[in-house]
Amino acid sequence: MGCGGIDVVNVLGHEGTRVLGIDYGSKRIGLALSDPVGVIAQAFETIPNDENVLDRLNAIIATEGVRLVVVGMPLNLKGERGHKSLEVDDFIVRLRDAIAIDVVEWDERFTSTLAQRSMRDLGTKKKKRAEKGRIDAMAAALMLQSFLDRTKRSIGC
Repeated sequence: MGCGGIDVVNVLGHEGTRVLGIDYGSKRIGLALSDPVGVIAQAFETIPNDENVLDRLNAIIATEGVRLVVVGMPLNLKGERGHKSLEVDDFIVRLRDAIAIDVVEWDERFTSTLAQRSMRDLGTKKKKRAEKGRIDAMAAALMLQSFLDRTKRSIGC
């Protein structure tokens, strides 16, 4: 078994298995997708967090052949859940009700800061770095890559 009782071994590592990473925000949701074998994550897009968000996510899941969704959980420095995590918990419940595939949560601490630093280190112009949507999608990619790396190394999340 893997994360939260989900058999990650049977989901990851097979051709055509894509994983969707979600960096939840009250206004925007950053998305990342893995490659078809669930090894490499890359920023995908940012979507508005509005009344159509679950429909949009369902469409992306169907179009991209996603078999697992990983939602970043905002934990504090001690690894404990804070106020924002309650909002993410609510989103996860609604997401699980709206889609037909497994959803797991993953620690997303520091991903937004790392995303900003990575964009700067890659030479991204300051104006582009200021676009919050780019940071949200990059944060989703960093969180998803962390999940993929950990589950490949040791299937016990």
